Amino acid sequence: MDKALIEARAAADRGEVPVGAVIVAPDGRIVASAGNRTRELNDPTAHAEILALRAACAEAGSERLPDHDLYVTLEPCAMCAAALAAARIRRIYYGAADPKSGGVAHGARVFTHKQAHHVPEVYDGIAGQEAADLLKAFFAARRDPRE
Repeated sequence: MDKALIEARAAADRGEVPVGAVIVAPDGRIVASAGNRTRELNDPTAHAEILALRAACAEAGSERLPDHDLYVTLEPCAMCAAALAAARIRRIYYGAADPKSGGVAHGARVFTHKQAHHVPEVYDGIAGQEAADLLKAFFAARRDPRE
């Protein structure tokens, strides 16, 4: 999760919502890491998880990563959760909960839906306070002080 937090801080430095993700191979190597780049790439799908998935799948030469684990600083949204299910990610470890836009424990709850093709193991709250504090600071710095 430390590397995911580094990616999240780098995203914040670029003016992106501070979310970072890493994908770890069965041997413990980090095979992909990314931070949000939606604004930079003008791409609403350029979430940290999606970018890391793309890189890990390219490295593996496969669209599926059944023995790989994802570490991400924020609960994945419904789009990312669906992509993680499609990739057959083994485990998801996430930091901060996302009651507004989450798709795992909140909102769509993608993995509990009867149409979910794959249900990874999910572990929440990993460095959750640090991830939440990073997000809060990012958004507080952008609020209009008159509000």
